[in-house]
Amino acid sequence: MKIAKTLGRAVAMATLSMSFATGSIAGEVNIGFTGPLSGGAALYGENTLSGLRMAADEINAEGGIDLNGEKTTINMVSLDDRYSPAQAATNAKRLKQESNVPAVFTPHSGGTFALQDFNEKDDFLVMSYTSVPAVTEKGNTLTLRIPPTFDGYVRMFTEYAQEHHGKKLGLAGATHEYAKIWASMIEKEWKNEGGTIVSDNPMDYNKSADFFTGVSRVIAADPDVMFVGGASDPTGLVVQQARQMGFDGSFILMDQAKLDEVALAAGGVEMLEGAIGVVPLSVYDTEAAKGFIERYQARYDKMPGSEAAYNYLALHALVEAMDATDSTDPKVIRAAIGDALKNMDSSKNPYGVTAVTENGGFMTEATLATVKDGEIVRITME
Repeated sequence: MKIAKTLGRAVAMATLSMSFATGSIAGEVNIGFTGPLSGGAALYGENTLSGLRMAADEINAEGGIDLNGEKTTINMVSLDDRYSPAQAATNAKRLKQESNVPAVFTPHSGGTFALQDFNEKDDFLVMSYTSVPAVTEKGNTLTLRIPPTFDGYVRMFTEYAQEHHGKKLGLAGATHEYAKIWASMIEKEWKNEGGTIVSDNPMDYNKSADFFTGVSRVIAADPDVMFVGGASDPTGLVVQQARQMGFDGSFILMDQAKLDEVALAAGGVEMLEGAIGVVPLSVYDTEAAKGFIERYQARYDKMPGSEAAYNYLALHALVEAMDATDSTDPKVIRAAIGDALKNMDSSKNPYGVTAVTENGGFMTEATLATVKDGEIVRITME
């Protein structure tokens, strides 16, 4: 009997040690997040994470999911990468080794590309919140791109800006990888449509709060339109300082920056008169979008942006795929994600995403909004 008890304690200790080694416990699935939670893009990272936390809490409040007959809850494990691709890679390694995550959410292209160097080998899904087309063109079998690609935005924004505001563009975007890709694509499209680039002065939106020197160089070339964009808060400061220096033209905001959030940081929506950007979630009038906004505001006391809404629906879809397949295997989840998007409760899907491309992109319509007479207005392009 004594031998049996001793053996039992040894088995129990071995099981407990294995649990600590994998970073998980019975009845719980860890989901990873690496993103900027400090520095100039901290608000952007927190907004992304807020949607994930809200989804996880809703899932858990409803009893979690059933995995092989066992009720299972979702635990978000978040790490700060300060917008650094190298730190994102380190974080993902840690999340896999210590928390045994089947998926890691990351809200920037640099982090996505860094994770794609080893995620198939290490066996975890990259849940990428970036609109860079190359993310799903590389053939990585364990990557899902959550928002639409920005090439559609580039075409629409260029067409609208040249038709309504003029042909001279000044480039004043950010210096991180995503912004540089955006700038190169809009420069090419702008020239293809007959416009000219009159100035090019990228700035570090993540480290600076005073953009006077960079902005003054751009507006000295007398552009009709300024291309700006990083996270919403620093983008708002760039807009504010450009207006203070007398720039009265239009702005093109890359899709990372949201018109309503930028307006708050810039000192009012009137500062953005004529600006062009993606349609903010606040302008959507579907029942799913309005319901999400109401629940989000009740929890966080602020208007959600697209990063919160897209990641919220992506986690719900991810967990729906786990529930439907009784599996946390990344390959199994990836194969089931399309059906999960179709079958999930519409109230959990504020953008109405119902399909995924063969190479892993959530299928969503690209949109355009502008500021007219102090209001953000959705524009339908023919």
